[in-house]
Amino acid sequence: MIDINGGEFIVLVVLAVLLIGPERLPRYAAQLAVLVKRGKALLQDAKTRVDEELGDDFKDVDWSKLDPRQYDPRRIVRDALLDDTPVPAGGAGAAGAAAGGAAAAASRTASAPRATGPAPYDDEAT
Repeated sequence: MIDINGGEFIVLVVLAVLLIGPERLPRYAAQLAVLVKRGKALLQDAKTRVDEELGDDFKDVDWSKLDPRQYDPRRIVRDALLDDTPVPAGGAGAAGAAAGGAAAAASRTASAPRATGPAPYDDEAT
């Protein structure tokens, strides 16, 4: 946004004093303070109105997760591949449970999902 270091700020203050003049500078500084206070009040009012209109459902939303700078495609793919999916019951008793557990472990460690039939075709895709 605004990336001003200390030296640049001092140069801006000196230029303001020279261009505006010492007799008008306090009046402009007071106007700037009023403008900043009014802007803060408007932002606070907007925040409260948004919170009131959205209701209690959106108060616990973690907005930092929706930050595009947090986008990591590797994490998204890893989470999708490690997602536990329900495994159908394969047999009866302990042998079925062991086979189901082995199938679930194999499905979690598989690098690519296996297709059960031909790939879907969409004739309107192009």
